[in-house]
Amino acid sequence: MVFPIVGGDGKPTGYDIDNSLRLDDGGSERLYFDQGSGDDTTARRKWTFSTWIKLGNLSTSQHRYFFGVGDYTLIGFRKDDSGEADDLYFQVGTGSGAQGVHTNAKFRDPSAWMHIHAIFDSTDSTAANRLQLRVNGKLVDNELGDYSTDQRSSISQNDEDDFVGNNGQRINIGYSANGTSSFYDGYMVDTHLLIGTAKAYTDFGEFNDNGVWIPIKTSFASSDYGTNGFKLEYKQTGTSANSSGIGADTSGNDNHFTVQNLNAQNVTTDTPTNNFCTLNPLDNYYASSTFSEGNVKMVSASTGSGTSTNAFKTSTFGLTSGKWYWEAKLSNATGYDQIGISQLVASSTSDHLGNSSSAYSIRGDTGNFMNNNSASSYGVSFTTNDIISVALDLDNNLIYFYKNGTVMNSGTGKSISAGTYFPSFGKQDPAAVTWEVNFGNPAFSISSGNTDGKYGNFEYAPPSGYYALCTKRLAEYG
Repeated sequence: MVFPIVGGDGKPTGYDIDNSLRLDDGGSERLYFDQGSGDDTTARRKWTFSTWIKLGNLSTSQHRYFFGVGDYTLIGFRKDDSGEADDLYFQVGTGSGAQGVHTNAKFRDPSAWMHIHAIFDSTDSTAANRLQLRVNGKLVDNELGDYSTDQRSSISQNDEDDFVGNNGQRINIGYSANGTSSFYDGYMVDTHLLIGTAKAYTDFGEFNDNGVWIPIKTSFASSDYGTNGFKLEYKQTGTSANSSGIGADTSGNDNHFTVQNLNAQNVTTDTPTNNFCTLNPLDNYYASSTFSEGNVKMVSASTGSGTSTNAFKTSTFGLTSGKWYWEAKLSNATGYDQIGISQLVASSTSDHLGNSSSAYSIRGDTGNFMNNNSASSYGVSFTTNDIISVALDLDNNLIYFYKNGTVMNSGTGKSISAGTYFPSFGKQDPAAVTWEVNFGNPAFSISSGNTDGKYGNFEYAPPSGYYALCTKRLAEYG
C-alpha cells in the first residue's frame, strides 16, 4: 500500500491549496460551460490544460474523462484495445479528424494526488511535439512507458482544434460527450485551460528536494487564457454559474461553469498540499464492495442467506505512532457491523474485522470488542444513522470508541499490540452494510463542524491531542 505524504516528505511546500472538487461518476456529476466567440483559428492552434487529480473508485468497464470539449477533444482514463482500463488518453479534434495518444502505463493509485499537464500545439514543426502529455512533471514519451496509440504525426501543422475555443462548443469538467456515461470519479483542483498559448509544465509545479513533483502558485494574466479559457479553484460552494459558485472562474475571464448534481458537500479540503486518508479500493479482492464519493463511502457485498462475504476493507494510511481520530456514519446497518483497525488486509471472504490477532474492532449488535476471533464486553450497540468515532493512541497502544460523541466503556481504552495499523470497516453478516467514513473530509452532511484544532471537519470534536488523518498532521505527529 502507498502512504501518501505532502511534498514527498510531509514538509510545508510554501504554497497551499485549500480546496478540491469531489466528483462521483455514479451521480453523473460535472461542470460545464458553453463557449462564446472570440478565440480565432490562430488562437485555437495551441492551448494548455493543467489540473491536479486524485483517483476515486477504479473501473474496469468504462472510460472516465475529466476534461471534454465538444465531441472529440478530451483528456482522461479509458480502456485499451484489450479491455483494460486506467490508461491515460489525450485526444484533440481537428479538421483532419480526431488524433490522440494512449499511454501504455496504467494509473491506479487512489491514495496520492497527481498533476496532469497537456499541450496541443500544431504550430510546432516537429510532429511529436504537437501533443505533449506529462504526469507529475514527467513527459510520457520519455519516462512513463510511451504510447500504445500514437497519432501525433496525423496532426497537420497549423491546424486548429475544432472544439477548444470554438463558439458554441461545450466544455465539460468531469465528463466527455465522447462515449457512454464517461463521467470521471475522483478529486480535482487547480484546473486551467489557456487558449492561444503553450505554457510550460514548470509554470504549474516543481520538483522538491526529494524529487517529488509539487504545486506552485501560478501567475498568469487574464489574456493568457484567451477568451474562453478559465481557472477553477473550487473554493466556493454555491450552485449558480457565478463568482460564488462551485464552478467560479478565477482567471479574470468570468467564464463561470454551471454545475450538474453538485452541492457544497462536493467541495472538500483534500488537496495535493494536504492529502487526506480515504478507503482503499485496491483492497477489495475478497470484500467485493462498491466505493463512491471519492472513496469515503462503501457498500459491502450482499450475498444472501446461508452465504457469507464478511471481509473487511482498509484505508490508504498506515499508522505507527501518534494519536488519531476518525468517524464513520453507519448509513445502513446489518446488526453485525464492525469498525476498527487492522495490520493486514483480509485473507478470505470469511475473514471479518477482529478475526485475527492483528485486527481489533467493535460489533454493532452487542458493542463487544473483537480480537483474535474472540469477543469481550466493552461498549454499546449501534445501528443505522449512528456515528461511531475511533480515537487511536499509538504512543500508548490504546484504542477508544465513541457512539454519537459519547465515549464507550466509561472512557477506558482497550490495549492493542504495537504495529502499523490501517483504519478498517466491515461486517460479520451476509447482508450489505453502508459505511460513510470521515477522516476529516466527510461525504455525509456535518451539522456542527469541528476540527482537530486546525484541520478536518467532524461531527464531534476530537479528544484533545488527537488529529485528523491528513498529511500535514502526519508530518507533525506521525
